[in-house]
Amino acid sequence: MNEFDNPIVNQRFDPAQAITEQSQRRLFLKSSAAVVALFGSNLGFAQTAKSVWGAAKPFTFESVPLSMATDGIVVPKGYRWAVLAAWGDPINGKFPVISYDVINTPEQQAKQFGMHHDGCAFFPDQGSSSKGLWVVNHEYTDDGLLHPDGMKNWSLEKVRKSQAAHGVTVAHIQKDEKGSWQVVSGPYTRRITGYTPCAISGPAAGSKYLQTASDPKGRLALGTINNCANGVTPWGTYLTCEENINGYFVKKGKVSKEEQRIGINAKGFGYRWEEFDDRFNVDLNPNEPNRFGWVVEIDPRNPDQAPIKRTALGRFKHEGAEVTLAKDGRVVVYMGDDQRGEYVYRYVSKNKYQPNQPELNRTLLDEGTLSVAQFSDNGEGRWIPLVFGQNGLTPENGFADQAYILVETRLAADQVKATPLDRPEWVAVHPTSKDVYVALTNNNQRGKEFPINAASPRENNQMGHIIRWRPRQQDAANDRFDWEIFVLAGDPDNTDPNLKGNIRGDVFGSPDGLWFDQRGILWTQTDISSGALGKGAYARITNNMMFAADPVTREFRRFLIGPNGSEVTGVDLTPDYKTMFVNIQHPGESPSERSNPDKPKAVSDWPDRKLFSRPRSATIVIWREDGKPVGA
Repeated sequence: MNEFDNPIVNQRFDPAQAITEQSQRRLFLKSSAAVVALFGSNLGFAQTAKSVWGAAKPFTFESVPLSMATDGIVVPKGYRWAVLAAWGDPINGKFPVISYDVINTPEQQAKQFGMHHDGCAFFPDQGSSSKGLWVVNHEYTDDGLLHPDGMKNWSLEKVRKSQAAHGVTVAHIQKDEKGSWQVVSGPYTRRITGYTPCAISGPAAGSKYLQTASDPKGRLALGTINNCANGVTPWGTYLTCEENINGYFVKKGKVSKEEQRIGINAKGFGYRWEEFDDRFNVDLNPNEPNRFGWVVEIDPRNPDQAPIKRTALGRFKHEGAEVTLAKDGRVVVYMGDDQRGEYVYRYVSKNKYQPNQPELNRTLLDEGTLSVAQFSDNGEGRWIPLVFGQNGLTPENGFADQAYILVETRLAADQVKATPLDRPEWVAVHPTSKDVYVALTNNNQRGKEFPINAASPRENNQMGHIIRWRPRQQDAANDRFDWEIFVLAGDPDNTDPNLKGNIRGDVFGSPDGLWFDQRGILWTQTDISSGALGKGAYARITNNMMFAADPVTREFRRFLIGPNGSEVTGVDLTPDYKTMFVNIQHPGESPSERSNPDKPKAVSDWPDRKLFSRPRSATIVIWREDGKPVGA
């Protein structure tokens, strides 16, 4: 018997106890035997971080005042911002340029920035802070904005244009002599769309689960879609993550348990691709959905290399892929599955990263072990391997082989009794302590469909929270870890303890994007749904925002407020920290999440105001007027 089977450890959890930071700290210190051995019995997460970073605050800007009526970007005093690239802008900085009335063809859209910017990364040219490659995801499309008349007169051309607006953009960007950032032409510029050929690699490649009539070998998928968050590898490649892929597929016939588990149904999300592209008709192509829902690796400086879907990292609704290294040099990738009651995963490569032999790194994401997290109520956790023949993953339980486990990762995680969480989204690793943080956005079914537990202590969790854990021996490859709740999001002025949270600093809810810069600032972005903003628990919050958080004090300070109806998502910095890149997604989104083409500016006209017919997602750049590093 181990501690995860011990009936004393797993006694009934009292959710009220977890609301206070003091009880969280006691829980963590009581259970962290490995941490005690390393740091002494009086040290928790914050004290350890303080020994690394000192007592000084990692950020000094003044918090942006909470605004109830803004349709623009609000940044701290002494900061400025500008649009770098919006949906429809040319990826080469020249042509084609989206027309005022968006009457552009699928072929033109495939040479322009796609819709709904999300995860992103800046790849500097030889360490430069003034030029490099800008790589950005385009998560999905609002067809009410994409086409002049929306979804009326639906056609194959509209489907192709929607597919062209998905995927990833690789563009050259440069700061000119006046200090303005521009998209410029260059040899690596390209668009990866919903129909770009992608190689399939890893243990599931070529398996019967991925074979189709058009690809009987099961090794070449067309397109990458619903590209949400991202990751960056030490060898300089970009990881784009396919999230809500089920919404593009429709099946009218009987749905299997595998299809039901990933969310395939008779309606989809209303993209209507299946009407003109049989790939998305599951009745005709039952294996096509299995070719989506992966982490896709892209070499931004090799346009001749096809994107590669890495099946060893599992198939689910990938929110992101945070990459770090184990103590022995093996590659570790943390991933969240963004849906209520889903799980957090970890991949550990078989071989080690070789910084001086880049050719040896090309298959690091093909051979390794995928595991899923189990959070015990006593503050300890473990990674359970999802390996054929282990932990009940056997033919007797319906698991035929390793390829099936990777294609149906959720079913495998169910079998090993992973801990269901409240929409696991972005994962971030502290650059020095190697503590790991995961954003749990919300779950209004907690306490109903999903029982309350230590990792999800609030009934009807509307505000969300952030968990952090420390791998034992501070080694990301260790199968044991110690965890605590970093913050319960909420409104400090709310009298309802379930909505108040335990925030130090500014009100926020529904944490989504998480990213550490190398100074140890945890940048946190929110994704409150358009239908919830300004209502009920979010009465004081009318727009999504971005915050800087201090891992030592747990203070959250408001850095940016986004336009009406937008989500703030994706962030990176130049090496000198003097330019920050942030994505503004779906400005003007209505509660229905699909725009009326006759009234496209009903909620927002950002960023073009009267100069364009409808709002546009965009990347913005932020800098300080005094030329000093952002946030410092």
